[in-house]
Amino acid sequence: MLVLDRTVDAVAARLRGHAAADRALYALSQAANHSLLWHGINAVDAVVGGPAGRRRALRRSVVLVAEQAAVNGPIKTLFRRTRPDHVTDHPHGLRTPLTSSFPSGHASAGACAATLLTADLGAAPLWWGLAAAVAWSRVHVGAHHATDLVGGAVVGSALGRVAGVAWPAPGRRA
Repeated sequence: MLVLDRTVDAVAARLRGHAAADRALYALSQAANHSLLWHGINAVDAVVGGPAGRRRALRRSVVLVAEQAAVNGPIKTLFRRTRPDHVTDHPHGLRTPLTSSFPSGHASAGACAATLLTADLGAAPLWWGLAAAVAWSRVHVGAHHATDLVGGAVVGSALGRVAGVAWPAPGRRA
């Protein structure tokens, strides 16, 4: 295990077992499964944002589906990294992922969504803060190493930027 992984896991270990932290971080991790958290944010934009909001939301959701298909399919098959095995007691249940630990799909979806949401709606600290919290939740629950999060964030933000150029937000020029 890399030094970064050991260091970050030591920090996470101090929070594991604290009821409030466990409840919040397990819930956040579950909410972000299959990018549902990000699709939910897109649904709100579609409802309150009028026709432009619907176009933005549809674009972001389509990009997220493609991004997750790429990350959880061909990209993860390139690596085959094992997941952490030190967290065996999951107080709030946890779906056991079957794919490679690297890169983190939750971190890549969060970075991709934050990239697109920031370009479409502004409020970068909000979206990137939420993406970071989702990523951290994956270390807390023992599903990922810290370097998995870094790899996921790099891949997700890159795919978000590429998507922004290939399919610009409605009303914007490439």
